Amino acid sequence: MAELSYARYGKDNIRLYKVYRNADGTQSVVEMTVCILLEGDIETSYVTSSNQSYPRSNITFSYTKADNSVVVATDTQKQTCYILAKQNPVTPPELFASIIGEHFVSTYSHIHACHVNIIVHKWTRMTVDGKPHPHSFFRDGEETRLVEAVAREGHGIQVKSGIKDLLVLKSTGSAFYGFHRDEYTQLPETWDRILSTSVEAHWQWKTFADLAEVKTVVPKFDAAFEAARTITMETFAKEKSPSVQNTMYLMCEQILAKESSIDAVSYSLPNKHYFEIDLSWHKGLKNTGKDAEVYAPQSNPNGLIQCTVTRKGGKSKL
Repeated sequence: MAELSYARYGKDNIRLYKVYRNADGTQSVVEMTVCILLEGDIETSYVTSSNQSYPRSNITFSYTKADNSVVVATDTQKQTCYILAKQNPVTPPELFASIIGEHFVSTYSHIHACHVNIIVHKWTRMTVDGKPHPHSFFRDGEETRLVEAVAREGHGIQVKSGIKDLLVLKSTGSAFYGFHRDEYTQLPETWDRILSTSVEAHWQWKTFADLAEVKTVVPKFDAAFEAARTITMETFAKEKSPSVQNTMYLMCEQILAKESSIDAVSYSLPNKHYFEIDLSWHKGLKNTGKDAEVYAPQSNPNGLIQCTVTRKGGKSKL
């Protein structure tokens, strides 16, 4: 015998753009990609009662027959997302994700959880003639802002924020030495190297009781994002890094200290390697060690370093 152990469905890659027309004549824009996934009493194939609340006692459980009576169509989810965007602010994205999640859980009695993932695509206001332009923007990099909200019936709303694809590099100020060596080790120690990575970081907020509680902390979401981004970049630039592991731990520590409503912080940092090129074969040309100027950027394989830091006594939620 087989039984269904997991069921979740929804609409992915909902592209959404919203323009805010400000009273002073300027405009602000937000572009995002939204994913909505629903959980609940959706494994049914036959409903024996006309009661639209779908009580479990009236449900025959299956996932194998063509009865879609419990399915909130994915197109309905897409249209709902657009309507909610018209009726509500979409910034900060943590709030909008919570609004979407709360809507589906409160509107459909047979839906018990809603997972919402949002990717915010970066648009930066142009500076023209030395002044911010009122309605023109450009994309300065592939960095995105991430949000995941899970609204679960009877369990509140969990929100996780993040940043991804923030590509950083420093040409000196990084080392890696003193690591374990054995018969399989070929890597030489270095006290000065190029350090580059594509930052992915997440921070988990305390669980909110409901949408009303989410709304009480709205200013914290943007502030925490800006703080995490600043901490990441300043720590990366200023610290004479003995290892990526130590650098990322310091970043996590500072974010937790900055915002008391954050329970856990995680980083995932792939090494973007730049290797010296030995050019001594050409007329003794020196291009290694202190004479290195020309490097070969590497795509893969690469190191990947990850960590999660929680408050002392807390449990990892990431």
